[in-house]
Amino acid sequence: MVLKPPAYGKTERRGFHFPWTHTVSHRVDRAVFFVDGSNFYHGCGRLPLSSLGSLNFAKVCAKLAGPRQWIATRYYVGEVPQTGNLALSADQQRFFGFLASCDPRISVHLGRIEPRRAKSEAAGELGRYLAGLRVRIDGTIYHDLVAISQKYAMTNVMVEKAVDVKIAIDMVVMAERGEYETAYLLSADGDLTPAVAAVRASGKKVFVASAQSGAQLAAACDKFIPLRREWFDGLFGF
Repeated sequence: MVLKPPAYGKTERRGFHFPWTHTVSHRVDRAVFFVDGSNFYHGCGRLPLSSLGSLNFAKVCAKLAGPRQWIATRYYVGEVPQTGNLALSADQQRFFGFLASCDPRISVHLGRIEPRRAKSEAAGELGRYLAGLRVRIDGTIYHDLVAISQKYAMTNVMVEKAVDVKIAIDMVVMAERGEYETAYLLSADGDLTPAVAAVRASGKKVFVASAQSGAQLAAACDKFIPLRREWFDGLFGF
């Protein structure tokens, strides 16, 4: 027997009363953005894009999120030491201030920048050139150039540390806590692939957006969003 709801909102059958409801629940799709600052910056620099320091991440996130509820953007980058190149450190602090002024949902999470000894590409190229030189040059000049290539064969470079680890941990932990339904990862770093897989295994969606190819992440996420130069039109400044 088919039961039809009476006008006053209850279905009755032999003394039993069944509540009748017309309520429809809509699940909110909350989105959190995880920005690999240095990786995203260098990818955009290859487009090329000028004035990257004025890229408004509030506008970037709003455009990517679309109908989803954008609740937070976490920007990860190595902190420039306040020793040595003080101008570079000051520039970074000004950029952090700009990020904060774009939207209160944007927060900065710092890794480290450490010096590391590495082979000098310039010195190596000079050594290879001299080794293959077929034109006879002055012996003294030749030996001086060889000595220079050997002296500067190693150099100090600054390496970002702990940033990818922080991103991976936060993505997974926040997914397990149910703090979002969709993660947007702005990076092309293949080292983050296991974290993307873990987040998806927990039932969440992961979208990756980058100006670089990011083949590993593209294969692991729900959707890869390639960012072309024209995509950034209107996303700078306030």
